[in-house]
Amino acid sequence: MGGDPVNTTRKMTRKDLFWLSLLAFFAVIPLTPWFSHSSFAQHVMIQILLYSSMAQAWNILGGYCGQTSFGHSVFFGIGAYGTGMAVVKFGLIPWPGILAGAVIAAVVAVTISFPCFKLKGHYFAIATFAIVEIFNRLFMVWYWVGGAIGLDYGFTQPGWKNFVWYQSKVGYFYGVLLLFVLVFGIVRWIEKHRFGFYLRAVREGQETAESLGVNSTRVKLSAMALSAFLAALCGAFFAQYNYRVDPPMVMSLDMSMKFVLITILGGLGTFYGPLLGAALLIPLQEYTRAYLGGIGGGVDLIIFGLLIVVVVVYQPKGIMGILDRVVNRIRRSKGGGN
Repeated sequence: MGGDPVNTTRKMTRKDLFWLSLLAFFAVIPLTPWFSHSSFAQHVMIQILLYSSMAQAWNILGGYCGQTSFGHSVFFGIGAYGTGMAVVKFGLIPWPGILAGAVIAAVVAVTISFPCFKLKGHYFAIATFAIVEIFNRLFMVWYWVGGAIGLDYGFTQPGWKNFVWYQSKVGYFYGVLLLFVLVFGIVRWIEKHRFGFYLRAVREGQETAESLGVNSTRVKLSAMALSAFLAALCGAFFAQYNYRVDPPMVMSLDMSMKFVLITILGGLGTFYGPLLGAALLIPLQEYTRAYLGGIGGGVDLIIFGLLIVVVVVYQPKGIMGILDRVVNRIRRSKGGGN
């Protein structure tokens, strides 16, 4: 037992160095001609970082804790409506709405999850399906928040104060990069903290975890609250980036499924899995729609569906599983050569 922490620390240090290198890479991307001269390239990179952040937020609950939820678009939508209401209804800058939306999303998540966590396996997942439909219909008829029409932003002064830009997307890129750092940084901390071991213990076997003194209900509720809080922050960015918010746009089963499938494709319960899944799906989605027009929206989903089938059948651990297998083969071949 005494040697395990030492080995883990070495692995974490190597992983941390790669993580810092990755952040440095993203930080200098706006300086490249490919990025600075192409608004579409900026859009694709922003989408990759946004959806990888959202998928990572879901990964806390679905990957590390093993509780499959199809209802995270509700928390994503609450965050979007938080900033939308602050800007459109109350005439404020978005920052108070961003924080309020995230807190409300966490409270709502804990409130609806406490009874749902009494359900196990597929029954919990089915309950989250129903939650999406309930909130979608509620916001469709709730006229104070815009109803089915939603909320449209008016013109505001561009800059960080109002978190809106019109001429360039570089400000949005650095904004979503900060969000990406926050979400992935928290998950990196979880991996090295005792809370991360509790999450994995519950995932591997709730009864076994409880026999070892882990309060599984508290762990799952904590994971849900944190996951919902971060999902709401992603939703707030989504609203600011699109200048509007409406129920089908943010509180839909399609949106929830996208978060889940990105994570599964990249690697469920892995640190880099959500980023790898988004890096594959989002360019596929955006470029097929850009170059194939109306049919592009169907082609990307067909290709993505086929990829999911292949991954689930041949490598359940996703792209990260494939990469791990390749790395292990290289190490074995080097070891054999020596």
